Amino acid sequence: MTTDEKNITDGMHLMVDALKMNGVETIYGVVGIPVTDLARHAQSVGIRYIGFRHEQSAGNAAAISGFLTKKPGICLTVSAPGFLNGLTALACATINGFPMIQISGSSDRNIIDLQQGDYEGLDQMNIAKPFAKAAYRINRPEDIATGVARAIRAALSGRPGGVYLDLTTAMLSTTIEADIAQKTLFTPIDPAPQQTPSQKAVERAIALLSQAKKPLAIIGKGAAYSRADEEVKNFIVNNNIPYLPMSMAKGLLPDDHALCAASARGFVLANADTVILLGARLNWLLEHGKGKKWNPDVKFIQFDIDATEIDSNRPIAAPVVGDLSSSLALMLEELKKKPLPQCAEWLAAIKKTKDANAAKMAEKLSSTALPMNYFSALKAVSDVLEKYKDIYLVNEGANTLDNTRNVINMYHPRLRLDCGTWGVMGIGMGYSIAAAVTGKRPVVAIEGDSAFGFSGMEIETICRYKLPVTIVVFNNNGIYRGTDKNLGCDGDPSPTTLTIGARYDKMIEAFGGTAFNAGTPEELHNALSKGIESGKPTLINCVIDPAVGVESGHIGNLNPKSCVK
Repeated sequence: MTTDEKNITDGMHLMVDALKMNGVETIYGVVGIPVTDLARHAQSVGIRYIGFRHEQSAGNAAAISGFLTKKPGICLTVSAPGFLNGLTALACATINGFPMIQISGSSDRNIIDLQQGDYEGLDQMNIAKPFAKAAYRINRPEDIATGVARAIRAALSGRPGGVYLDLTTAMLSTTIEADIAQKTLFTPIDPAPQQTPSQKAVERAIALLSQAKKPLAIIGKGAAYSRADEEVKNFIVNNNIPYLPMSMAKGLLPDDHALCAASARGFVLANADTVILLGARLNWLLEHGKGKKWNPDVKFIQFDIDATEIDSNRPIAAPVVGDLSSSLALMLEELKKKPLPQCAEWLAAIKKTKDANAAKMAEKLSSTALPMNYFSALKAVSDVLEKYKDIYLVNEGANTLDNTRNVINMYHPRLRLDCGTWGVMGIGMGYSIAAAVTGKRPVVAIEGDSAFGFSGMEIETICRYKLPVTIVVFNNNGIYRGTDKNLGCDGDPSPTTLTIGARYDKMIEAFGGTAFNAGTPEELHNALSKGIESGKPTLINCVIDPAVGVESGHIGNLNPKSCVK
């Protein structure tokens, strides 16, 4: 703590002390009035500050840091516009179940409450409430430790999420005696307590699973976050249950595992009679568990830490409410007493479908056409990444996201990071920065050209901190594709057309990074290998056919089309 000769401190220093006491190692943010000195003081006590060019990217970095560490990621923003810029990332963290705390400076309450018009004046706490799991305001220095503790507990307990913490300008500059301030500091005990399900719930799940002839486990990113890696693996493998990993759960078991049904997704959803949801939700990503893609008679066993998630879209025959580690530990103990029946015919049918789909994919990947398409480019990327199975893969876009997910195998948990539940674009650079800082290992970001544009300026941040991030921009000159025509006659590009022949690689050269322009699979393979091996900021402009790409990727059905020509 910084004190003067009178042994006093202020709210700004005390806030830094509280963060340090609670194990905060990194703050992601954009400084300005009234929080610049807070970032400086944080650095002075050994907290790393990563300064971004936009608050949304800083918030995305904090959010994915929370996912990777099971500790709340911290985002620091200025008031009003800066706060609002970070709010999108905070809302996304809440929807995804990532623990994150957005800390923002704010105007004096007396001016805001009377709407007298302050500099960047905004009632930030009340604006944040609908988008966050919780929101708190600290008005007095002596309440800082309580505010930080409440924010941490809210972010971590139950289903994790985003929390907003409001620091008024007046509070930050208010002085307090240092010895009194020190006595207020504390660390919350067990902020994410274990939640063990009832024995009855476990027995009900086993009874239903014992009757299944075509079981399927769907593994969600909640399972990846929970760190129940061994329990999930033992439950799947010991009981010979085929599994479908959701995108950010890929790698909990390797994608090339015999029980992985990812390449037979349509077949298993249409035919499974009993589905076990392991940290996965029946939201739009799974067609809400109903419709023509699903067996209409399927029964669900759902493992979830949040009881309100049960029955949200389909009646759940066997809910198991508790943390996943505890829940699966109890399941495994019970299954030792009464093993599940084997489903050899079901597994054989899945394998037959997988083999047929693998042959179709191999044909796609063998394309030699130039310009490259998504699959020939991804084949080159895949060949490289097979040699680097323990690096982070960040992925966003429409077609770029969908096709990469289907082509690039993952072998270890929590290494694939993408846009998650909301499907938002712009997470790429923030996630890449946090992965490199938190995980201290190389990152490869595979980006659609449109998606890259949302956060592309953060390549300066990557270069400034000398992070081992290699970015591959799949450039087809447009949103979805670059060949759409303007239906009018004003000469402007179509709504989905971007700059033809753009050279994204030139951008990183401005900041001292390494640039490549790749027009063939061989060039892409060599550039990606060099970028990873160098450990330096690298951007590869990957030129693909402007005509390839499907509008909205795999979710074109969600995009309404006009019936009037």
